[in-house]
Amino acid sequence: MVGLSEVQAAARRIHGLVRRTPSLRVEPGALVAGRSVTLKLDLLQPTGSFKVRGACALMTDPPDPGPDPAPDPAPDPDAPVVAASGGNFGLAVAWAAARLGREAMVFVPATTPADKLAHFAELGADVEVVPGFYAEALAAAEAYREATGARWAHAYDQAAVVAGQGTAALELLADHPELTILVVACGGGGLLAGTVAAAEGRRVVAVETPGTATLHAARRAGRPVDVEVGGLAASSLGARRIGAHAWAVQHRVEQVVLVSDDQVREAQRRLWAATRLVAEPGGAAALAAVISGAVPLGPDDEVGVLVCGANTDPGTIPV
Repeated sequence: MVGLSEVQAAARRIHGLVRRTPSLRVEPGALVAGRSVTLKLDLLQPTGSFKVRGACALMTDPPDPGPDPAPDPAPDPDAPVVAASGGNFGLAVAWAAARLGREAMVFVPATTPADKLAHFAELGADVEVVPGFYAEALAAAEAYREATGARWAHAYDQAAVVAGQGTAALELLADHPELTILVVACGGGGLLAGTVAAAEGRRVVAVETPGTATLHAARRAGRPVDVEVGGLAASSLGARRIGAHAWAVQHRVEQVVLVSDDQVREAQRRLWAATRLVAEPGGAAALAAVISGAVPLGPDDEVGVLVCGANTDPGTIPV
């Protein structure tokens, strides 16, 4: 299980590689009636999402074939990197590989938006589009790794990746130590697990949509289970099941909130109206939970929301 020390070590490794994104305290009423909200703007990372943190943390960490759910068997830290991604992690791997002088091969599902696919060519990564969803892309990437010996980069279930993702919350809390609760979108759970590690006892709430409800389904079943993936946020939150790292810390997640596609669209609209920032559906999901009132907040609570991605067509934002 990734802890605070691992997140801090990842922060040191990626310092100067990724952006230390700003946080924005939005005045009461602008987003939520009668309450201010502090936003961590990781949609401003070079590839438009927080996932460059995990990619850089992995590629600057020596390969470790230890007990990770997705172990890395490659002994060569400079080996080509292979990843499966719904788009954002693939872009992050491609960007980090280019920055660090590495080769990258990314397998993406057919659900990946065209605007994300266009970025891969710009970054110099090799890309293969796989019919289906993330699970199918993952299987193809695993087969490629076994055949070539490339270094594995898992989108949400490697310790180094989880630690890297947790650096977003670490920065947010350094800037705003008064925050009492952090709200984060789940998907496969890499950002969630990293946030739990960085939160140090603060309340953490996970947010999912009905079409990406991996942690919700796992809690109901008492174990990680496959879910049917679909809906507005599937391109970025569309893992088939919750990752082992997130499941290992799920007892430290206060609540798993489900938000509808309409609530996500409303969060995108309000974010644009209040801040002129464009978030993709997965990036706006956590904010949707706060705006809808689904997150339990007391009168003295100070809430921080990770706005984690911006890879979408601005023309799709309702105004």
